[in-house]
Amino acid sequence: MTTSQARGVKHDTVNDASVADYLSTYPDFFERNAALLAKLRLPHMRDSGATVSLVERQVEVLRERNQALERKLKELVEVARANDALSERIHRLTQRLFGARSLPETIGAAEASLREDFDARNSVLLLFLEAARALEPGRFLRYADPSGAEMKSFESLLQSGKPRCGQIRDGQRDFLFGKDCVAVGSVALVPLLVPSPIPGGPKGALGVLAIGANDAAHFHPGMSTEFLLRIGELLAFALTR
Repeated sequence: MTTSQARGVKHDTVNDASVADYLSTYPDFFERNAALLAKLRLPHMRDSGATVSLVERQVEVLRERNQALERKLKELVEVARANDALSERIHRLTQRLFGARSLPETIGAAEASLREDFDARNSVLLLFLEAARALEPGRFLRYADPSGAEMKSFESLLQSGKPRCGQIRDGQRDFLFGKDCVAVGSVALVPLLVPSPIPGGPKGALGVLAIGANDAAHFHPGMSTEFLLRIGELLAFALTR
């Protein structure tokens, strides 16, 4: 199809799609029709009333695409840096846990890592282990009866085996962090499970790790929980070593 043939096409057969197909098939159209290119004017997208040439508009579109790509690249770099920082913190947690030789030392290593490496100062470790009953409870460590009334609201969490993030009920917050702790705006709940020796077998619950944040949007349901899952697996392994 030549330019002269295109001029002879009936108007009822010419539409946006046919024009777009033609220009895609013959990308050198404007090279062969430079005079037409100079005559074409397009409304400026940001300034109604003003017009720009087709070339100017094309340059503007390319510039906008370039800026969008730069923003996307910046976001990816920031995510990569954040993931690297989290990986380094989990590495330090792993080193601390492997250095512990007893249950009290393991609990102390977990608390220190959460506080110093993750800056998670509002953290609580609920343990169902009978060995934890004999330990002195504190701000971080708490023994809990898995069949107790207070744990009823955490049943679905333990059954799912997956971390959850977001805001929690006032009763759950008071039980975890105390009634005087009003600074907790959002929470990450990590179930601590022991994999069965049989692949695919049932899992037993060791307890729950709760990490509180002052910012109500810090932990939210849409965030990735992959790193929290890894932390829970590391801690569960260390507690049952």
